[in-house]
Amino acid sequence: MKIIDKCNQILNELYKFSSEVLYLGDNILDSRLENLEQKIGLKLPQDFKYILKKHNGITLAGTEIYGLSENFRGNSLDEIYNFEHREVENPMPIFFFPFSPDGQGNHYCLDLSKLNENICPIVFWQWDFEYENIEEVEVCNTNFAEWIGEVMIDWTLQNYNYDGTEKL
Repeated sequence: MKIIDKCNQILNELYKFSSEVLYLGDNILDSRLENLEQKIGLKLPQDFKYILKKHNGITLAGTEIYGLSENFRGNSLDEIYNFEHREVENPMPIFFFPFSPDGQGNHYCLDLSKLNENICPIVFWQWDFEYENIEEVEVCNTNFAEWIGEVMIDWTLQNYNYDGTEKL
């Protein structure tokens, strides 16, 4: 299955959720994602850009994907990237692109060093762990669309119905 088809399948699954538990940001109609790529000197994967252009920020039952806008006041992708690489005690490698927090200071990241055929794996960066070797960082998913399917959709459906009611 082509990655854009997978993205559309994932988005259609997200759209089944009630607005009680799902927030979908507006479309990105300008070139801010491409400008961000130029600023960081790295290309973003196709599935990530496709979904972010459709929805600039997504939250499902507390799991968040950052958006890209000065209106997000410190929680914009560019600001988080800068902070996690330049202002923390244990900075991420420059090719890790944080896009989703776990609420404990850790982040799910795109591993842009492994960008291949316009997709890259997702890793889980623990801020308080001293990695001896970058290969110790946990690889969670093979791509961004797969991550949304597992972490956002499947994990949410373990506890909630599409309408936002808790499962018993």
